[in-house]
Amino acid sequence: MIQPPPDELAAEAGWYGTAADALPDDAADGVLIGRVWDPLVEGPSPVVVRDGEVFDISADFPTVRDICELPEPAAVVSGLDGRHVGGLGDVLANTGAADRDRTRPWLLAPVDLQALKAAGVTFAVSMIERVIEERAGGDMALAADIRRRMLAGVGADLHELSPGSKEAARLKSLLVAEGVWSQYLEVGIGPDAEIFTKGQILSAMGTAVPVGVLAASTWNNPEPEVALIVQSSGRIVGATLANDVNLRDVEGRSALLLPMAKDNNASCALGPLIRLFDERFDLERVRGLAVRLDIQGVDGFRLEAVSEMARISRDPEELVRQLIGSHHQYPDGAVLMLGTMFAPIQDRDHPGEGFTHKTGDVVRIGSPALGTLVNRVQHAEDCAPWDFGVRDLMANLTKRGLL
Repeated sequence: MIQPPPDELAAEAGWYGTAADALPDDAADGVLIGRVWDPLVEGPSPVVVRDGEVFDISADFPTVRDICELPEPAAVVSGLDGRHVGGLGDVLANTGAADRDRTRPWLLAPVDLQALKAAGVTFAVSMIERVIEERAGGDMALAADIRRRMLAGVGADLHELSPGSKEAARLKSLLVAEGVWSQYLEVGIGPDAEIFTKGQILSAMGTAVPVGVLAASTWNNPEPEVALIVQSSGRIVGATLANDVNLRDVEGRSALLLPMAKDNNASCALGPLIRLFDERFDLERVRGLAVRLDIQGVDGFRLEAVSEMARISRDPEELVRQLIGSHHQYPDGAVLMLGTMFAPIQDRDHPGEGFTHKTGDVVRIGSPALGTLVNRVQHAEDCAPWDFGVRDLMANLTKRGLL
């Protein structure tokens, strides 16, 4: 990975987009909440974004967690006024500015006390197709023959395959016979989902700020995803966008290195805002979302892709049931990233070497119903250190008389 000159980065004013880009297409119909760092109170505040303006609602709810634990979060928030913080465009511009004005507010990740969790290998179709392609060695005729034999044994379209089903068990037997079974296929079509801790509480990044990959990594990529906001009860109350940054070289060495591959400084991005569920936006609409990915490099490289939630192999409600219940509790709720179809193979520098990030890459993850999350890639070691933890939050809220 190469580092663009600092003056080149600073010159790209507006790389993070506009307020209109950040907001859903139907923002006027949505209940949108997030967080800002407010220098006036020397700490973070929950906000509601309405008509392009940002309002501090910390006097009513000190944390986003408190909002999301309400019986009807959207109904309550839609009736709140709050203190005017500023226009979303101004707050966003200060967030992404090369020389941020620290006397004015900027955006943070839209969650606070919720656990940061993620589900992996949730799109069985693309996973199995990659196995077929790898096994066929690039021979389209051979791939078609392998696919035909698999489908004949399974008796169903791969798109309709349900993890943990009898059909999935028969497919597993076929793959074992082909000599291609792996631990990834086990969590892809087996009964148990892969659900892991993506980051620590309060460590997520928001929009218009860097995301980090380890300097030593030579093969890595973004993972554009939808993330659900889950109450401590297990009820889903909203959604946002996520980038589950992944070090493919590290995880490829051993699945036991997943924490190192996934949880590093600035390696989890969420936002820009949470859209709370209401009569216009609910889980059924989430099931039909398409998530766009756009990567633009300072070297002129461009990559675009789309991940369709309709092709997920495990329903979001099933993933939430595997996350939370009598077997595991989250008293402050959780964010659950739902996984991605995206696994880039497009060559960037040399034929056969595939894709990996370079510092300076701008990553845009968008969906019309959720807006656009924008981040620039840097080495994790060079990103701002995470230095505001739970104790700091509690101390700040106490000082402000909110606890």
